[in-house]
Amino acid sequence: MGMSIEELKSLLDEKVKLYNDRSFIAQDPICIPHLFSIQQDIEIAGLFAAVLAWGNRTSIINSCKKLMSLMDHAPYDFIMNHEETDLKRFFGFAHRTYNTTDVLYFILFLRHHYKDSLTLENAFVGEANYEGHNVEQALINFRRSFFALEDHPERTKKHIATPERNSACKRINMYLRWMVRKDDAGVDFGIWNKIDPAQLVCPLDVHVARVAHHLGLLPANKADWKNAVELTGLLKEMNPADPVIYDFA
Repeated sequence: MGMSIEELKSLLDEKVKLYNDRSFIAQDPICIPHLFSIQQDIEIAGLFAAVLAWGNRTSIINSCKKLMSLMDHAPYDFIMNHEETDLKRFFGFAHRTYNTTDVLYFILFLRHHYKDSLTLENAFVGEANYEGHNVEQALINFRRSFFALEDHPERTKKHIATPERNSACKRINMYLRWMVRKDDAGVDFGIWNKIDPAQLVCPLDVHVARVAHHLGLLPANKADWKNAVELTGLLKEMNPADPVIYDFA
């Protein structure tokens, strides 16, 4: 298209102004963590909403609401205090290829994690502030930590992507955007402080890759880790402190 960086920035800033707005929450999977006010509830509901975020938005939101109701609309309390028999209610739960086996392992991991930690952020970055150039190592840490329990189901691994396999990690990057980005618009939560918004990587799927390619931001419309990092680098030229704000655009 041959637009200059200045023209692109002005176009994207306009779209951000339009979409980084509370009025869009209800139609987006981010509406699920917005049902809660306790930090751990937001983290857990956000993780499920991000991981289930593929396919039709209405069905994503319906599946997530069903999960939250199976957890008595108090996911943290349910995860920490459920009895073995309470897990029967998840038998038969499915969203696309995400099924009962997957949700039961997520519950097992989350209970194990929160026994020793007050926040899910620590599964990404440990105790100290994160030093990486971008969140690549944090994503790798999270997947390793997530599947560190014995008896983890092999099939569940496809639901947590990793840059080690050149995956764009779209859903986990979107989850990080929700938890890390801070502004006054009221869409993203900004409840995590060890990762800096400047370290985030833009969530990249086939649709975003196509738009980015069309705008001349990517040489190919392929959704992989390499392109996610490349796209984020270009977005950083427009907004070094908060490149992933352009995910809204």
